[in-house]
Amino acid sequence: MRRPELRTAAVMAAALVVAACTGTGPRQDGPPPAARADVRVPPTIPAPEPKSRYGNPDSYEVFGKRYHVLATADGYRERGVASWYGTKFHGRRTSSGEPYDMHAFTAAHKTLPLPTWVEVTNLRNRRSILVRVNDRGPFVANRIIDLSYAAAQELDIVGDGTGLVEVRAITFDGAATGDIMTAAAPAAAPAESLPPEDAAAPAPAAGQTGDAPVLYAQVGAFSQRENAERMHGRLLANDFPDAFIFEDRTEERRLYRVRVGPIPSVEAYDATVARLASLGIDSVHMIIE
Repeated sequence: MRRPELRTAAVMAAALVVAACTGTGPRQDGPPPAARADVRVPPTIPAPEPKSRYGNPDSYEVFGKRYHVLATADGYRERGVASWYGTKFHGRRTSSGEPYDMHAFTAAHKTLPLPTWVEVTNLRNRRSILVRVNDRGPFVANRIIDLSYAAAQELDIVGDGTGLVEVRAITFDGAATGDIMTAAAPAAAPAESLPPEDAAAPAPAAGQTGDAPVLYAQVGAFSQRENAERMHGRLLANDFPDAFIFEDRTEERRLYRVRVGPIPSVEAYDATVARLASLGIDSVHMIIE
């Protein structure tokens, strides 16, 4: 079971200092001892808060990649993979300056302002929770949010290590009667699309239900069908038999999206992205439908 090994550069430096001072090597991350596995910090009622003094630079860099912090969380909604972190970072300082408590409902995000409240929904079992984003991460490819142990357990993703989720920001609108909590709008129904006659989307994999999320890797969206066919042919020639062209047609536009899938798991998606990168295709977008 893989765990995110990276937080911010500052936390990494602090971890190295601690390891050097104690004479011990890096600790493996994981859940708390069985006796404390069900400990929960009483949830905080979401409320507007001032921005953290420490966690909101205009941008920051980790391992050569620069991240730009959003000015506001208004309207933020994204689907992707959630991971979680536990004992290895328990008690250590987060990017907002607060100590990390794996028993509290918190999370790490690369670009949302700190703190931000978000609703996280497990797309496989439809469980939803509210968590407070107070840390930076996860700095692992193909992950959008790092949940505390307690949050991950509530969503039932501890055993798998990751989960397909939708993250929606909670914002607060001032009103005479108090602060009204609002969330980014749910995903709209997909626009009516007509599959091309020679490359229809494959049927769901065995064992999938109509409500189960389906995972794809999208490698390009082209306005010209010839360009999409060129990419499609390249994928087929490099042993991606599940590549197909999806025609996305609306009144305003027509796009030809080249995708690979359906992909059965997060691990298989990571492997697919790595194979695509070996071909020089590194602008891959995760699609969850």
